[in-house]
Amino acid sequence: MFEYPAKFEYYTDDGNYYVVEFPDLPGCITQGESIDECLQNAKEALSGYLESVFERNIKIPKPSDIKGDNIYYIRPEKNVVFALELREQRLKKGLSQQEIANKLKIKYQTYQRFENPAKSNPTLKTISKIEMVLGENLIAI
Repeated sequence: MFEYPAKFEYYTDDGNYYVVEFPDLPGCITQGESIDECLQNAKEALSGYLESVFERNIKIPKPSDIKGDNIYYIRPEKNVVFALELREQRLKKGLSQQEIANKLKIKYQTYQRFENPAKSNPTLKTISKIEMVLGENLIAI
């Protein structure tokens, strides 16, 4: 769900390097000297971008399915994927954060952190409880 296409372009004008751009995410750009370095940098750039968009309460664009030789699909860090997937599943169920917190018997503020990509760090026990409340398997993310 949260794998985004990244376009890799090779440049030789001021040395040999790649520029990586996410067509679905304006301004999300990074670079590196090798494909491996770019893949790591792209994951970090994507994670940071999604955290920033979340913090500013901007709707996160859905990934497109662009294909091509210079297109790589990048998945953000696990904490980012978990938080965004959790939020999406909760919204699909039509539940508020407060309702989920009540069902989990935890404070509202504690639950809020689970949906925040920069702060999400639930235990496996908590993830299991959330999965039971939502009726969804989140750990396979």
